[in-house]
Amino acid sequence: MQDSAKTPEIEVENLVVGYGAVAAVGPVSFTVELGEQLTLLGPSGCGKTTTLRAIAGLERPTSGAIRIRGETMYDEAHGINLPAERRGLSMVFQSYAIWPHMTVFENVAYGLRVRRASAAEIKEKVHRALDLVKMGPYAERNASQLSGGQQQRVAVARACAFSPEVLLFDEPLSNLDAKLRAEMRIELRELQHRLGVTSVYVTHDLEEALAMSDRIVVMRGGHIEQTGSPGEIYNYPRTAFVADFVGSANLISGRLRPDLAQHGLVALEADGGNILHGDPHGRSPGPEPVMSVRTVHLQLSAAPPAASVNVWPVVVKRAIFLGDLTQIHVDWGGRELVIRQTAADTLAEGATAYLSIDSSHCVLLEPG
Repeated sequence: MQDSAKTPEIEVENLVVGYGAVAAVGPVSFTVELGEQLTLLGPSGCGKTTTLRAIAGLERPTSGAIRIRGETMYDEAHGINLPAERRGLSMVFQSYAIWPHMTVFENVAYGLRVRRASAAEIKEKVHRALDLVKMGPYAERNASQLSGGQQQRVAVARACAFSPEVLLFDEPLSNLDAKLRAEMRIELRELQHRLGVTSVYVTHDLEEALAMSDRIVVMRGGHIEQTGSPGEIYNYPRTAFVADFVGSANLISGRLRPDLAQHGLVALEADGGNILHGDPHGRSPGPEPVMSVRTVHLQLSAAPPAASVNVWPVVVKRAIFLGDLTQIHVDWGGRELVIRQTAADTLAEGATAYLSIDSSHCVLLEPG
């Protein structure tokens, strides 16, 4: 018997999915631990949905291996490719795939009927699944009479009904409006915690990934750019792509000034001559070093702060009100930097101010 404490629930090893001579994915490798929610995050066309479909058995890879609970689902080298129905997975699609001519109960019962469950078992499991997603009172309602959010809940209930060990989500909230999407993020995350089920979630939405994930795999062009917790991905991006895609960041390039380095910090001279001190986080700078500076970490004030480094006089170029935040553009040594702050009172355009940032929030990126 497999030891679940030591064996990952899902193992993807050197997976490649190709269409003819074109490799859409890979090679990619990652694991998902028991009870973990892992999110595949990236822009359209990066290969995240293709990877998910390969795990589900809906897409045939070109090479590599996929193991679930220690059992091989796919291994090209050994000629193994178990069909989707034998993988013990359940999937929630972007389109919900709800049958409008059926009642809510019949939609949720469908998978159980296919598995030849008894009538008593179907009744018990369907009602339990509907109660999980707060749709119990709608069991006999026709699915065509449901709102988008209710249809989404039914799709989740159907996926949970036969108690799968792994749940797969393919952008299930993308068809909902912004307010309902935010509410459903919380509901889905709480549901995953209550069930303790292992899940892989695909999205291109940054907020969704940060709010719902234990770990995030950032994908680009069919490959993995970075894997880590939401905090690691956001605060310590490895590459310029991750820094720019995961949140709003200023990417500042320049040349190293070892003569100005201090207290383990790297000193970077930007094109305009300003010196930026940042944390290398154990990384070695390349020939063209770049630092990532999150827009929300920059501070703007009318009076100069007391810090000895990373303080510069700037000119406010424009301020854009975004509701919860105000986005301010400043002239910083001949280049534009963007600051996002919650302060209600902002400096007037054309005003001189002082820009500062803690060096721990200036992150040296890896070369390339």
